[in-house]
Amino acid sequence: MIKHNFLSGLTALALCLVLSVPALASGKKVKLAYVEWDCALTTTNVVAAVLKEKMGYEVEMLPVAAAAMWQAVATGDVDAMVTAWLPVTHKEYYEKLGDKVENLGPLATGAGLFWVTPSYVTIDSIADLKGNAAKFDGKIIGIDPGAGLMRLSEKALKEYGLSDYTLVEGSGATMTAALADAIKHKKWIVVTGWAPHWKYGRWELKNLADPKKVLGEAEEIDTIVRKGLKKDMPEVYAFLDRFQWKDAGQLQTVMALNQKKGADPYKNAVKFINENPAQVDAWLGKK
Repeated sequence: MIKHNFLSGLTALALCLVLSVPALASGKKVKLAYVEWDCALTTTNVVAAVLKEKMGYEVEMLPVAAAAMWQAVATGDVDAMVTAWLPVTHKEYYEKLGDKVENLGPLATGAGLFWVTPSYVTIDSIADLKGNAAKFDGKIIGIDPGAGLMRLSEKALKEYGLSDYTLVEGSGATMTAALADAIKHKKWIVVTGWAPHWKYGRWELKNLADPKKVLGEAEEIDTIVRKGLKKDMPEVYAFLDRFQWKDAGQLQTVMALNQKKGADPYKNAVKFINENPAQVDAWLGKK
């Protein structure tokens, strides 16, 4: 009789635990695809941290190329992505696969491609670079030669008549290294850049005005989910539908933390959600 009561107690306790963590008990896994950009890595880890730490889901994060990311959501191989740059950067993918996915809207606005200078530089427009090449050593510091940003920057040199400048090829890393060195020595520099990016969380920078719109219009970053997610995982769908950064600066601050030596993006994501409980509660529909 005593043994029976003891086992009954354990059963009741187990039942209580199951009922208190329904998502974990369900055994369901949420699969998130992302491209290996700093903004995508940061946002995906924050979403994963909420799903795992606050909602009890198992989460798998899959780094893939942009085309594969869109295809995976469209076929239902993954549940969602939180890094769709629209309406320009991912325009081709959205036009091809938009009817096979569901767009939950922007999680961040103000994204785009820019030429960037430190805030102490007194030039505010790409047009004003003309005649001032000597102050910048005649260079626009670029990134990978195959990047769309470089193609548009070459066009900008022609459109703005900047024949006395050279667009320097490199990488994202060499660009930020050059920027860091210039800021350290208070030198004038202009680099090709994009936002959101962690550099805005580390230094005081400004985007040069582009009156000819050569580098394109402003973009937003949207959340894209697979068809049927609302029915299969209504709680996950509702969270993703509400998920949104307060502003680009908030995202860039977390991105900057991930650039520190030995940084763990998931641990930084957990730190962020623990330090911003009201925001997380709003994402979860508690407020």
